[in-house]
Amino acid sequence: MSHYAGAISTFDLTKHIFTDKLFSSKTKVRLFMNFIRSLERKFGRFAIRNLMLYLTVIYGVGFILSVVSPLLYYTYLNLDVGLILKGQIWRLVTWIVYPPSTSLYFGLLMLYVYYSFGTSLERVWGAFRFNLFIFMGMIFHILAAFICYFAFGLSGYDWIITPENLNMSIFLAFAFTFPDVQFLAMFIIPIRAKAMAYIYIIVMAVQFYIGSNVSRLTIGLSILNFIVFYLATRNWNRAFDVKRKQDFRVKIKPAGHVHRCCVCNRTEKDNPDLEFRYCSKCNGSFEYCSEHLYTHKHVE
Repeated sequence: MSHYAGAISTFDLTKHIFTDKLFSSKTKVRLFMNFIRSLERKFGRFAIRNLMLYLTVIYGVGFILSVVSPLLYYTYLNLDVGLILKGQIWRLVTWIVYPPSTSLYFGLLMLYVYYSFGTSLERVWGAFRFNLFIFMGMIFHILAAFICYFAFGLSGYDWIITPENLNMSIFLAFAFTFPDVQFLAMFIIPIRAKAMAYIYIIVMAVQFYIGSNVSRLTIGLSILNFIVFYLATRNWNRAFDVKRKQDFRVKIKPAGHVHRCCVCNRTEKDNPDLEFRYCSKCNGSFEYCSEHLYTHKHVE
């Protein structure tokens, strides 16, 4: 009998997953967040700690190679799909050896800046999520190169894909994670990180609009890791909590009070000293007084 009950409950759950109510945008985001968390639980121990340090060293090696032999990268290391299919599989990795700048001053400055961006993101996201962000960006770049080769017949000499857009995705992630950090444009004009990110997004949107299909493909795939992780790392619980507060206030406005505890039904009119909070673990707009906030049974 329990076997059939389990089968029925599984059927009912599957049925409700595809209803509009459960499969809302809120549910989609939470499912995606849960998926990221499950990956982190299973594979988090394999994450490379301080990954940005290794990338900075790789960029430094690329800078030295560009000084010693400027053509070495394009001859033996770049992401040339045609040569990869002929056996030069090391190009799937060595294409990342490309410095942010070939100028000594700006090269060192960019290495320091990107190292700061990456380490800050790793501290906030954790090593596993930052690893996933970087490697996902690399995979998308490689995918763009293969699509360009098979769909448009472009080789590594016709269309060169470098880590430039990967670095810009790191900047975008940093700017939206720390929007109020200020930079000095041209070392004079103070500008916030988020404003610089919006400027860059506008420039990319223009390039996407006026560019060729190849340009649109590479631009789209190069920032796809940023889009994915922007959704994955936002404080959605806070956003949903704000929405619940708004809905709850609309519901109770005719009653003449603002706050009501879902356990004891007391409002601020009953006791002006009571504090009320919403529970982020309850599935819905449920508010509790300070006495029942940590003792109530969560609504699933």
